[in-house]
Amino acid sequence: MTIFKTITGSPDAIPSAKADDTVPFKSAEEAWFWFIQAQTARNEGAKITAGAGLYPRPCEPVDIIKVLERLYRARTVTMDHVMVLRHYGQRLLSPDPRRPKELRAHALWREALTKLEDALVVKRIVVRPHWIKLVTNNDAR
Repeated sequence: MTIFKTITGSPDAIPSAKADDTVPFKSAEEAWFWFIQAQTARNEGAKITAGAGLYPRPCEPVDIIKVLERLYRARTVTMDHVMVLRHYGQRLLSPDPRRPKELRAHALWREALTKLEDALVVKRIVVRPHWIKLVTNNDAR
């Protein structure tokens, strides 16, 4: 059993299928909120079927948690990161840095999503806009 059972509600995995006409996520935050909504629906009895959503995505919900589990096992993210992702993901709202009680949660949220996004970009689940690539390439000179 995995430590992430509290997030997913089940350790069962659905094999993922990638299609050429998929719409990647614009950010890790968008992918995370999509994952949370899919898991919530699944936990409430909905059957998840590939390609049945509004947009065909380049992964299944289980792929997102697998990436997070890998980051956790590699000690790239901590359990504090995971708990913040779960708590605010279930609220479908990121922590507000203007609220003093959410400052630490906001820092953990940003750290976790930055690390998650890097891993999701490698897997082509998230695609960064081209202008970000241009800015980072110009900064390297």
